[in-house]
Amino acid sequence: MNPYESVPPRGFWRTAVADKNMLDISGLWVPKFRVAQDSRVSTYGSCFAQHIGRALAARGFSWFRPEERPFGLSDDNAAKFNYDVFSSRTGNIYTATLLLQWLKWAFGGAKMPDEVWEKDGRWFDPFRPNVEPGGFASKDELLQARAVTLEAFRRSVAEADVFVFTLGLTEQWLNKAEGYEYPMCPGTVAGTFDPQVHQFNNLVFGGVQSALQDALKRMTTVNPGLKVIFTVSPVPLTATKSGKHVLVATMQSKSILRAVAGQMADRRSYVDYFPSYEIINSAPFKGAFFEPNQRNVAMPGVRFVMDTFFGSQAETFGVRGQPAGRAALNSQADLVCEEEILAKFGGQK
Repeated sequence: MNPYESVPPRGFWRTAVADKNMLDISGLWVPKFRVAQDSRVSTYGSCFAQHIGRALAARGFSWFRPEERPFGLSDDNAAKFNYDVFSSRTGNIYTATLLLQWLKWAFGGAKMPDEVWEKDGRWFDPFRPNVEPGGFASKDELLQARAVTLEAFRRSVAEADVFVFTLGLTEQWLNKAEGYEYPMCPGTVAGTFDPQVHQFNNLVFGGVQSALQDALKRMTTVNPGLKVIFTVSPVPLTATKSGKHVLVATMQSKSILRAVAGQMADRRSYVDYFPSYEIINSAPFKGAFFEPNQRNVAMPGVRFVMDTFFGSQAETFGVRGQPAGRAALNSQADLVCEEEILAKFGGQK
């Protein structure tokens, strides 16, 4: 008798993977805790995170959005103005350090900087550069909107039952003198790049680990019953400033994020990890879930990921939402994703 004789079939590569059609691979996630239909679920992170919120809403779950869209705003304009993209109008939060920065602004530890960008009479928020198409009409309007989002973000943590965060990048852009972080390199979406002011950094394992540990501590201090689900975006980098080939830089970044997220989940009962990254990128799926550009995730891939999430909840806890129609999810091209803008600087279409 040895320990492997009691391992179930899902623990062996042949029975769990090699002997199956890729669409029949199952049991990838055994969730730690129940996400009920009335559980208030907040969602943030990189571009791929947007699929999670939409899928929750489509299946009749409670996607918690404290920052509501203005009355009468159409679906198209809501997305254009960054409503119903995440739980509040933060824009994409690509890194663990950006999440921590928002938490410090919301709950103490740092004051949100006064920095704003102006161009041709329009005003842009350095920390949400793409939330208002064409910029705000005035600095006051920008600051008022920023305050509304900060309060909504605060509520989305303090009043949520479940907080889902999708890690996307390790590469970050900082203000050298002040140390705060921008979601995008100044001069790409908006603003002007100044090498004397702006600094590139690529987070290592310890930096991501420290930021997530701090973030978890802050969230559970204000909301002791909060459950957290980490995922890693399966979408490769659009571009890298690391000096490495973009494929190598992507694998380094995603490997670090995956390792830290797994460690956070393994060591905390209230933290879980959902394998969206593995579902799209693992060898048994043969790259079949990507669009021809080998970067954007095609709709069958998005659907498979979301079906795995809700199917696993149903299998483990019996939580079954409403059937989601094909139109309920959006393609990668329909997502609000500032990072995509970087492609134009490489002469890509």
